[in-house]
Formats: sequence, structure tokens, C-alpha cells
Amino acid sequence: MMNLRAPRHPSISYRPIQPTDLDVLVKIHGDLFPIRYEIEFFHNVVHGHDIVSWGAVDRNRPNGESDELIGFVTARIIMAKESEIEDMLRYDKSRSDQALVYILTLGVVESYRNFGIATSLIREVIKYGSSMPNCRAVYLHVISYNNSAIHLYQKMSFLCVRRLNSFYFINGQHYDAYLFIYYVNGGRSPCSPLELVTLLVTYMRRGLKLVSSRVWKKGEKNVGPKRVKYRDKGTLLPMTQQNKRNISIEGPENDHV
Repeated sequence: MMNLRAPRHPSISYRPIQPTDLDVLVKIHGDLFPIRYEIEFFHNVVHGHDIVSWGAVDRNRPNGESDELIGFVTARIIMAKESEIEDMLRYDKSRSDQALVYILTLGVVESYRNFGIATSLIREVIKYGSSMPNCRAVYLHVISYNNSAIHLYQKMSFLCVRRLNSFYFINGQHYDAYLFIYYVNGGRSPCSPLELVTLLVTYMRRGLKLVSSRVWKKGEKNVGPKRVKYRDKGTLLPMTQQNKRNISIEGPENDHV
């Protein structure tokens, strides 16, 4: 475990991760995560092969360590149509360039926690996604027992949209995960809370109109023969085919009110 001691007044700055960070990046991942990553992953990170990344450093660290990583975030660009959250996005499906940013890993060494470093790293990712006109969201998975991470994403206005059963398999045991989304550039969910309420009210109104229509028609059938019995048949208008068409057209038009 890396036990870096934070100065009393750290001066945190952020920069892209670079090839010279390889050894420290591997070490911190090994210390922080129960999942072991292939060395190819780290090479892709430091060389920027299909992965974007940001590192946090403390410029006040002594002994030439002022540029050594104390935190990091890695992410990948994913096409919206190929993602697991396509149904949660609002975007032009005829365009094949619509993208997402998926956060792969995020970590801060223990002695540098509670300085807001993780928050700043996530903001870098959000800023990056927002700067891409074709990006619609930033998303990620969090293991279900990581309460501090869950609280962090909720505080940063990420939406928890799904619980995925047995998503992780670690040391012979399954763990659930939560799926969090932060929408950017108008990529919000197709159904916002207000739209869900509106949709519910519409369906209720349609249901009431349908019930009313059936009751009305049933009443017509029940009343019709009785009126024929006690009144002169000439006073009743027959139900012509044109009348039936008018009634059948009227119902669907009212459904849209």
C-alpha cells in the first residue's frame, strides 16, 4: 500500500496521464482495487490508446515527487448505439456519431482523500464530455457496498438508474452494481419525471374515456329496445352505418386531448 504523506497545505493540479506514470499507476490500482487489471490496460492509459485520462499531483511534495500521481481517472469513448444505456438517452438515432464517456477507474491515495480531488477529477471528465457536441452522457458502474462513492456521485447530480445483480465477480463472490448517469448536451432520459407524470395522466384520461364510452354504448343497447316497445317506432332514428363510423372516429380523436 502506498502511504504517501500529504503536506499540510497541498497544491493540487491536474494533467493528462503520461508514459512516465506507468509504474505508479499500476501500483495505485493494485492498492485500491480488488480487481486486477492486465498490463495492456495500463499501457493503453499512459499512451492514450482509446482511453482518456487525468492525473492529480501535489506540487508541494518534496524530494522531486511534485509530479508523481496521487490520484487518477480513466475513461473511454463509447458509441451510444453500442452502449447498455441507449434506451435511457434522448438523441437523434439516425446519427451514428452520438457518443458517451464511460468512466473506467477513479482513485485517490488514502492520505490525499477529503481534499476534493475525486470530485475535481470527475469534473474534468464531465467538462470533457460536455465539450464534445456529439456526447450525450457520462456514465459508470459502482459496486453496491462502496457507499462513499455512491454518495459522491449522488452529490454531483449523477442519477442512479439501475441496480445490476451479480455484476462483479471478485474472489469467488458475486456483487451487485449501481449504474450512474450524468447527462450532457441535451442527452437526458427520454422520460423525465414531469414527462412520466404527464404520460400517466394521459393514460388515466384515456382509460376513463374508454370506460365511459363502453358504458354509454351499453346503455344505448339496453335502453333502445325498451323505447321501441313503449313508443311509436317512427320516433326513433335507426343506428345507420354512418352513425357508427362517426362514433368510432370520435373516440380516437378524444384520446389525444
